[in-house]
Amino acid sequence: MIQSSEDLEGYLARLERPFERLGEGTYVLTMGQGQPLVALRLEPPVLLVNVEIGGVPTGTEASRELFKKLLELNANALMHAAYGLERERVVLSAALSLETLDLSELEAALADVELALSEHVPALHDIGKVSAVR
Repeated sequence: MIQSSEDLEGYLARLERPFERLGEGTYVLTMGQGQPLVALRLEPPVLLVNVEIGGVPTGTEASRELFKKLLELNANALMHAAYGLERERVVLSAALSLETLDLSELEAALADVELALSEHVPALHDIGKVSAVR
């Protein structure tokens, strides 16, 4: 169970996930070269995981196609995270309960995000030329 920033840092170290501490309870993880940074934020009672994927395409048809694909991925391809919108930007996020969060659940959530970044995001960027985050 994670109760503090030190607990989270210990978990990340055990998972061998490179991270940078930005402030109390706020971290960024590197998921690989060319991948956007993943933000982690301790906001008791949850750990928030968030990564910006890119902008929403301007055309109606491209937007419709993108939103349909995001809903399909949410329903069929993601276990811990979900795609959403924040101010005209596509994001991938998760909220994990700190009360029950253990090492294996954190590892699974980060693996879910990593899989999405490597497999889903390139295809999402091709839909209507979604502007990539780098």
